[in-house]
Formats: sequence, C-alpha cells, structure tokens
Amino acid sequence: MHCLTIILVGLVAFEHLYILILEMFMWTKPRTLKTFGIAPELAEKTKSLAANQGLYNGFLAAGLLFSLLHTDYIFSQQLQIFFLSCVIIAALFGTFTVKKTIIFIQGLPAVLALLSVLTLG
Repeated sequence: MHCLTIILVGLVAFEHLYILILEMFMWTKPRTLKTFGIAPELAEKTKSLAANQGLYNGFLAAGLLFSLLHTDYIFSQQLQIFFLSCVIIAALFGTFTVKKTIIFIQGLPAVLALLSVLTLG
C-alpha cells in the first residue's frame, strides 16, 4: 500500500473518530456548539440523536482503520473503497440537507483518499 494512501485513509478515519467524540460526548459543549452552529437549547434536545450519529461515524472510522490493518492487500483495498464511498455519500447528503461546507470538510478528504486508493494502491 502506498504511503500517501495510508496517510489519507488514516486522516479520514481520525476525522470520523473526532466527529464521534464531538457528537457522542461533547455535543452540548461550547466548542461543539460553535463547530456545528447549534444553539444550546437545540443541542440539549438533540443529544441522543447526535450520539446516534456519532456512533455511525465511529463505524466508518473503525472500518477504515481495519482496512489499514488488514494483511490481505486486495481485501484491504476493497474495504477502503467501500468505507470511503460511504463517507462521500454521507458528505453529499449532509451538504444538501445540513451545511454546504460539509462537502469540503468531510467529502474532499474522502475523495482524495479514494482517488489515492484507486490510482496508487
């Protein structure tokens, strides 16, 4: 596996671990409120929904990290293609339904990682 691919896939994985932490454990904290542009009252009401979203981000991160650790090169690549595609689809959906900048924050790193997987291996 090419070094750039490992770095890009790892960055996407760690970005989703960070999102998991924000959504599951820090949803009502000032830093998270600012990051997501949420009013404290709404954050308190949506705490369990955010935790659920965080869990899904954790699954994406786990899949990507597993793909980096798996010893079978072909299967590792297949996992990366699948999980990066899931991230890109989630970013597109979030861009159209939540916030336009999601495509850059979440989608662009995943697209770059996917291109690296497909071209460099």
